[in-house]
Amino acid sequence: MKHLLGLQGVPEEEIYAILDTAKSFRELLDRPVKKVPSLRGTTIVNLFFENSTRTRISFELAEKRLSADLINFTSSGSSISKGETLLDTVHNIESMKIDLVVVRHSGAGVPAFLAKNTHAIVLNAGDGAHEHPTQALLDMFTMRQRFGEIKGLRVAIVGDIRFSRVARSNAWGLKTLGADVVFCGPPTLMPGDMSDLGVEIAPNLEQAVRGADVVMALRVQRERQNDGYLASEREYRACYGITRERLDAWNPSAMVMHPGPVNRNIELDSEVADSEQSVILDQVTNGVAVRMAALYLLAGGIGK
Repeated sequence: MKHLLGLQGVPEEEIYAILDTAKSFRELLDRPVKKVPSLRGTTIVNLFFENSTRTRISFELAEKRLSADLINFTSSGSSISKGETLLDTVHNIESMKIDLVVVRHSGAGVPAFLAKNTHAIVLNAGDGAHEHPTQALLDMFTMRQRFGEIKGLRVAIVGDIRFSRVARSNAWGLKTLGADVVFCGPPTLMPGDMSDLGVEIAPNLEQAVRGADVVMALRVQRERQNDGYLASEREYRACYGITRERLDAWNPSAMVMHPGPVNRNIELDSEVADSEQSVILDQVTNGVAVRMAALYLLAGGIGK
């Protein structure tokens, strides 16, 4: 594939190609010298129209580890704030001979729009409530580290499904690799139609967590919600919070994940987030390796 816009429709062999390549880069990150010349001479622009810390830094570090030349762009202080259109911005950047664009935007479909209107390779770093493919890939890489195989795993994804691009990308990717995916969350935070995702819907948290190999808590995304989606954070925690007591009672061996940032003691208690069951920090480290792999496979042939 020329671009990485999402995981819907991406075949199993291409997902495994990224995960297998990421394994080599993950080993590199443990070495004294963590830099390789794989993308030397390749110019990458990070177009972040939406606030981000973890994803942006992860991509920047991945690009530097691959020896790429990188340019960071944020909408605040740019010509966007002066009325320039997105397409004009892209054309201006492309005239600077950019090879690859990493884009994050609050609008669903923006990466696909850019892919149709630029000669550069486009990698989606999160678009609205649509997809976040590299987050799902790093989640799958982390599961594979622990279990060796994705096929046959039962993965419970709990929380704000309606506004979660992470949930959608994980559903597409995990189902493609043969995992069983179950969604659980407040009815107001569940999408209206999930038939195309092919996931199971659990009526309550206990049913989702019992028997799951992986329990992934999602952040309550207040910034994307209008009034009425959630009565209160206290009520959310009472019904859907992953607590120590609930895990001990329902599934003491489950691997616990979270895409971050964590709202501690709301969707995930601190005692759980900091426990041996949690692989949240492993997800962060693995994210660099997975993004290195995606960048390398997409742009590895440029100028070579």
